[in-house]
Amino acid sequence: MNGEELAAIRAASSNQGPDTSKSEAAANEEETRRDILATILDSDARERLSRIALVNPDLSSKVQTILFRMAQTGQIRGRVTEQQLIGLLDQAEGIASSSSGKKGTVIFQRRKGVYDDDDDDF
Repeated sequence: MNGEELAAIRAASSNQGPDTSKSEAAANEEETRRDILATILDSDARERLSRIALVNPDLSSKVQTILFRMAQTGQIRGRVTEQQLIGLLDQAEGIASSSSGKKGTVIFQRRKGVYDDDDDDF
């Protein structure tokens, strides 16, 4: 960028106020995140991550952060496939469950004293 373009951008941002520049910066950041994800992820992996974002946005943002770090450090050589994304999801879930202390188990508690088929013997 040359000095004239930079001065024009500064003048435009100063005329719009701080709230507008913050929203524009957030929009630009979101757009760059989507562009980077489009280049890093395979189409199936991108689709899976978008579905996960609908259900669990926290997990999706954790995986996106992991992907960005891996891309910045050069750990990603090609496009990330869906199977590789599933591995990253398992890692992110493992980190989340170990930090929160929750386990993914379901406990069934049955009511006692309710009419049962065994009561027909009386």
